[in-house]
Amino acid sequence: MSKYVITYDIGTTGIKTCLIEIDKEMKILASSTAGYNLYVDEETGVKGGAEQDADEWWDAMCTTTKTVFNKMPSVSKEQVEGISFCSAMQGLVLVDKEGNCIRRPMTYMDQRAREELKKGMAHGFQIAGAEVTKLLKYLRYTGAVSSSVKDPIWKYRWVEAHEPENFKKIYKWLDIKEYLILRASGEFVMTQDSAFGTLLYDTRKGHEGWCKPVCDMVGVKMEHLAPIKKSTEKVGEVTEQAAKELGLAPGTAVYGGGGDASLIGVGAGAVEVGDTHIYSGTSGWVGTVVPEQVVDAGAMMAAIVGVNPKTFNYFGELETSNKCVGWVKDHLALDEIGVFLKKYGNAADSFEQVEFNMYDYLEEVIDTIPAGSNGVIFTPWLHGNRCPFEDPNAAGMFFNIRLDTGKTELIRSVVEGICFHMRWMLERQEQKISKYKKSSAVRFCGGGALGETTCQILADVLQRDVVVVESPQNIGAVGAAACIAVGMQLIPTIEDVKKLIPVKTTYHPNTENKAVYDKNFKVFQNLYKCNKENFAILNS
Repeated sequence: MSKYVITYDIGTTGIKTCLIEIDKEMKILASSTAGYNLYVDEETGVKGGAEQDADEWWDAMCTTTKTVFNKMPSVSKEQVEGISFCSAMQGLVLVDKEGNCIRRPMTYMDQRAREELKKGMAHGFQIAGAEVTKLLKYLRYTGAVSSSVKDPIWKYRWVEAHEPENFKKIYKWLDIKEYLILRASGEFVMTQDSAFGTLLYDTRKGHEGWCKPVCDMVGVKMEHLAPIKKSTEKVGEVTEQAAKELGLAPGTAVYGGGGDASLIGVGAGAVEVGDTHIYSGTSGWVGTVVPEQVVDAGAMMAAIVGVNPKTFNYFGELETSNKCVGWVKDHLALDEIGVFLKKYGNAADSFEQVEFNMYDYLEEVIDTIPAGSNGVIFTPWLHGNRCPFEDPNAAGMFFNIRLDTGKTELIRSVVEGICFHMRWMLERQEQKISKYKKSSAVRFCGGGALGETTCQILADVLQRDVVVVESPQNIGAVGAAACIAVGMQLIPTIEDVKKLIPVKTTYHPNTENKAVYDKNFKVFQNLYKCNKENFAILNS
């Protein structure tokens, strides 16, 4: 018998809300998107700031929930068995006892806390940017190291140093979806994967939970940390007030869900040891399922806690992935966009449909240029970079432009540059986890997987089969639905979700393109090494 659930995929620029039917497969019956603002730099009052408004999250959640019911009137709010979440991770949402935000939440992109990181970790004798004794303590307890300026610990310490009155008001430190769980149910909780994302979570067998030795080491108050719950656990029920605002039935079950790094792989069907998925949304990453914790501190990679308690997701992140394609749209292809609007534009189109059409048109454009973009190479570091090197000063560039270089080569090189970086992270991962089995194919997901040409470029760059499932841009929502399915015992384990997610298309690598991509990839890797000092001069 079919079950109906609603899931929320909360990204950097907007929310995707899906009404999903769970039966022999997971089927998205209706979806709705809504955007919200990202406040950066001058808008936050500090260099490197990146904030969002929690009320804008909630308003978007309410609007889209009502819209999916309007799109599917045959499903009533009373038929919805539960709601769950997939969200961006490593945000800092500070709330008081009443659940009100004390200040605007900081996103994972926020880089303001450079001095706090320096004082807390980056001093004395260092390995991988961390003072060695603290590094060793971190690895002993958590299996990962808070050595990035974007880690939430240092943002928390920044508030303590710069906003002492706000710091005094803190009752709990939450992440993005945990705030929305609070708003929906009144419960202060944090799922295991979000807790791990704070880098304050003890991952040792039998000791799982908040780690007091690490909290003491980095100056975090234990009382600020919320009770930890499983992603598949029912953590509360929708309150009367929230039900009115959302358009849901009071008492609807609220499940923990997970972060995007945890659930997108699940939604793509990458759930067994050795399965690899590549995600290209606003940010991007490579994740491989492994049976134990692995860390590569030098490359800023770690095996993170996910939804499945038996496995970890070995994870490396690219700060700006498909965001680079958005940059192309806004700043490079304006005349192309004029052509696009004449060819595809329709005032009645939804925001999502316009995005689909845009991808279709850009795909047409870049497909006219040969592999390798006639020697042009793009670096997709438009907001610094995190892995396999941590450098907030790194930036994007076009390399090897000549008189006969056209805009179309530039556009194609952006897509290739994203794929090169994914290859870089994948190869670095596989050096570390070579003893585990690996799948011959990679599952590709996110908005970047909407384009056939992009999928083929990725297959050619990796020289691997690239597998795409139905609605690859919605798999975070599908992963959140998987949490409900396990929580309701509709499926025994997370591994069983693979049966509910059929493959739509498989792209096979074109061996004729291997030589040019191998050549360009080597140059791509050299570009950071050759320009690290220049980035520091210009951007530090």
